[in-house]
Parts: sequence; C-alpha cells; structure tokens
Amino acid sequence: MRKTYKYRIYPTSKQAGLLSSQLEECRMLYNHFLSERKTLWENVGKSVSYYDQQNQLPTLKIQFPNLKSVYCQTLQNVAQRVDLAYKAFFRRVNAGEKEPGYPRFKGFGRYDSLTYPLYGRGIRIKAGRLNVTDLGHLKMVFHRPLEGTPKTAIIKRSSTGKWYVSFSCEIEKAKPLTKSELNIGIDVGLETFAYFSDENKIENPRFFKKEQDNLAKVQRKFDSVTVKDKNGKVLNWKDPKRISVKKVVSRVHERIKFKRDNFSHQESRKIINKYQIIAIEDLEINQMKSKDNGTFKTIRKSIADVSWNGFFQLLFCKAEEAGRTVIAVNPAYTSQDCSSCGNRKKKTLATRIHKCSQCGLTMNRDLNTSINILRIGLDSLGSSNVNP
Repeated sequence: MRKTYKYRIYPTSKQAGLLSSQLEECRMLYNHFLSERKTLWENVGKSVSYYDQQNQLPTLKIQFPNLKSVYCQTLQNVAQRVDLAYKAFFRRVNAGEKEPGYPRFKGFGRYDSLTYPLYGRGIRIKAGRLNVTDLGHLKMVFHRPLEGTPKTAIIKRSSTGKWYVSFSCEIEKAKPLTKSELNIGIDVGLETFAYFSDENKIENPRFFKKEQDNLAKVQRKFDSVTVKDKNGKVLNWKDPKRISVKKVVSRVHERIKFKRDNFSHQESRKIINKYQIIAIEDLEINQMKSKDNGTFKTIRKSIADVSWNGFFQLLFCKAEEAGRTVIAVNPAYTSQDCSSCGNRKKKTLATRIHKCSQCGLTMNRDLNTSINILRIGLDSLGSSNVNP
C-alpha cells in the first residue's frame, strides 16, 4: 500500500529563486519535447518515444547549459510527463470523446513541481530538514514522521507561492481498526451534504458560496489590471501589478480549498472510525457538471463546491488502511424505490418527502435513498447484516 505524506517547506529567498529557475528550465524542456513530437508527426508522420527523448538529455545539456542546474532524474521525469500526456490523449481518442484535448504547451508559471523518482538520490530528510542536491538544507515543518519506506518525492509550488514536499511511502502492513458491527448507506446531495441510513446527516458547509463576494471583488480588480488585445490574448502577463493581484485571487481560491479539504478529511475520518461497511453512490460527477440542459445548468457550481469526488476518494483511502469496506453502488432508482416494499414511484428533485402509495411509508427522501443504497451495497457483498 502507498501512503503520501505532505510537509510545508520554507526555502530561503536564494533557495526559492533556484527552485523557481529549475521549474522554468523544466517548463522549457517540456515544451521542447512536446514541440518535437508535434512537429515530427505533422511533417514526417513519425512518432517519438519516451526513451528517444530521454536519451537526448546529454546532448540537450550541452545545447542548453542551464539544464545542468536540474537534477538528472528530474529531467527524465519531464520526458515521462510528456509521454503520459500523449497516452492520456490517445486513450480519450479511443474512448470516442468529442474533445479529447491535445497536449498543450506550458505557459509561464504553469509548470509547478519537481519530481525525484528515487528517494535518497537527490533528496532526503536529514535531522528533520529537507536535503536537496544543489540547494542544501531547506527548513521543513516535520509535523509527523514518515511510515514505511519512502519511494518518491515531489517538491511543489502553490499558486500563492507556498512550497511543499510530498513523499510517497510504501507500507507493507496496514494497521486495521477494531471491527465495527455498524454499516451505513450514504446519500450525498446539495441541500444536505450527506444523509445517512441511520438518520444522521452532515450539513452542506457551502464554502464557495461564503467566499463568493470576496472572490468577485478581487476578480474585478484583477480584470481591471489585465490588458488584452482584440483576440483576448493577455498582453501584460508579466506586469508586476497584475502578478500581485493574481496572487490575491489565488489566495481566496486556496483558502476555499483548505477549508473544503479539512472538512472532507475530518468527516471521512469520523465515518471510517464508526462504520465497518460504507455504501456510497457511484456518481458520474464530471458528466453531471458538464450537462448544459435543465436543472443541472444552474447547479453546476454547487456540485463543484461540495466536492463529492474528493470526499469519496478519502473514504476509499482511509478505509483501505483501516480495514473497512467502502462500496460504490449504481444509484439508479435509489431515490424512486420505496425502502420498505420496493414500490417504484417517479419523483422530481423538488419532492423532498417520500410517500409510498403501496405500504404508506413516509420519510425524508434522502433517508429513503440512503437505506436503498445500503441494501444494494450489502446485497452486492453477499451480506445480510442490515442495520434496523
């Protein structure tokens, strides 16, 4: 099992400058590799492999001496990123997507991380500080020790100029929690973030909505200092004033993200600690956000704000380590079927109370849905241990 540990680092102004210059060199190399693939295919119909581009690095270091300032395996990872971008593109093409998204060139400031594929080569933790080749020791908030065997490390710069390092560690044996006798079905929504089959619920925090006025204010200021031509191309993208205001906009988005991530971590941890089997909906969230018709067009922003994907991913990750079971079930008809007798009755989104015409059951619509989700989840696992 792999587990990632993330730490805040505080490089000196000189070290931050060196890291930024390394990111810029990697960005230029990424664009060079991408341009090479694009040009050769368009002109000759020839493709270039990852190994072909990786083998060019010694020659490129002579041609572009500044590349020598970047650790060699980090440069190899740049070629790997280009290769992965093309593989993802062809996968989307083969899947028949209308807009598969051809790999794009990285603009100024758009390359924000340095990858060290092998821990101990180029990067390591020494006496609670981060030791990086050509940079020396960097101050790090080592708030918890690493578990397992560190494999890879990534140094990343956030949009607001903060620096972080993440270590991916291989853990041989997880430490499961004591087995629980409680199982739960969870129905996620917009009015209530999550409704449980045991009648508990989590209210929707609406982080984006609370910050919307602040974001609109700084966004207007950012638009006022941005100069564009008639085609919409930004002309003053290196203007210090524009960069400064852009950082303020990024800070508001970052604050929303921090709150949302903290909320998801805390709530997912409470669920994992309490329940043994957790049944959730297998939602196509990206498709829901991309719908252009009907009600979904007006609630697209709210769907993005609740961040169900992030919440579900944390549940799966924490469950794997804790020895819990999280299962995603098909949500079809879970809100239409009666959880008592199974009678199906179509409802609109505005109908918040479930009233069964067959057995007379009356309850909250989300509670009825969560009970159906739990039943389907237990059935798929072959378990009959259903909570009352």
